Amino acid sequence: MSTSAWLGAPPKGEQVRSGTTMEDDSMKIALVTDDGQTISRHFGRARMYAVLTVEDGVIVSRELRDKTAPHWQPDQPHQDEPEGEAHGTGPAARGKHLTMLGVIGDCAVMIAGGMGRGAYDHATGAGIDPIVTSLIDIDEAAIECAAGSLVDEVERLH
Repeated sequence: MSTSAWLGAPPKGEQVRSGTTMEDDSMKIALVTDDGQTISRHFGRARMYAVLTVEDGVIVSRELRDKTAPHWQPDQPHQDEPEGEAHGTGPAARGKHLTMLGVIGDCAVMIAGGMGRGAYDHATGAGIDPIVTSLIDIDEAAIECAAGSLVDEVERLH
């Protein structure tokens, strides 16, 4: 899918509270997805990002971006990590994570349903705030994020 594919028009009447954490009343949010509608349960397996822009409390644009180099396909086991280290913290994983994060470098936040500790830490190091959530709907999560009310469920890290 093209990196500029539209997911549809912004939902009418969907707004977030004013006075949010958005700088200049604008926030670009990347959500990990396979279908453009729901949040993927695993950062590394997902095929793409839905990137939503929220301005002045309203979702004003949405696009799909290919998530380059997924590091784990559903039919392959995770690579072994160095003994005693958390998932995704090995040297090979860092390069893969940074490649996957490179296409959303203009986003303030990345939302996923789950990810390894390494991906989470590498996103933070790249200047992107990672949030792990049990929410499924992309629009709902983006609106809660822009409003500053989306809870980071770090217990979902693996």
